[in-house]
Amino acid sequence: MHLIRRGDPHLAVRTSERLTTVELHGELDLVLVQRVRPELDVLAREAPALTVDLRHVTFCDASGLGLLVRCAQRVQARGAEWRLVCDQPMVLRLVRLAALDEILRPSPPAPPPGSAGPPAPRTGRPGRLPV
Repeated sequence: MHLIRRGDPHLAVRTSERLTTVELHGELDLVLVQRVRPELDVLAREAPALTVDLRHVTFCDASGLGLLVRCAQRVQARGAEWRLVCDQPMVLRLVRLAALDEILRPSPPAPPPGSAGPPAPRTGRPGRLPV
C-alpha cells in the first residue's frame, strides 16, 4: 500500500489492490467537503473497499456528515466494503445524535501490529489480588 498525497493538504489516499484508505485532516466542514467531494465520489464508485479515516479531523458539521453518508451509501449499494475509522469523541457523538450509526458504522482504529490488543478483564473480587 502506498500513500498518495493529493494537491489538498487535508486529503491523503493510500491504495492497494484490495483497499483504498482516505485520510481526512482538519475541519470537515462545507469548505473542505466541496474540495474533496469529487475525489471521494470517484473512490466510492471504483474502490473495491473504501476506508475513510477521521482520526485527524478536528471538527465535523452537517455537511461533513452528509458527505460521509453519501460515500457510505454508494459503497454499500454496490456491495463493496465500507469502513469509517474514528476515535474523535466529538465526531462519534455527532454520528450517534444524528442516528447515523447503522449507515456509517464507525469503528476504532485497529491496534498496531504486534500489540496484545485490549487488556484482559480482571477476575476475582474487587479489592483482592488473585491467588
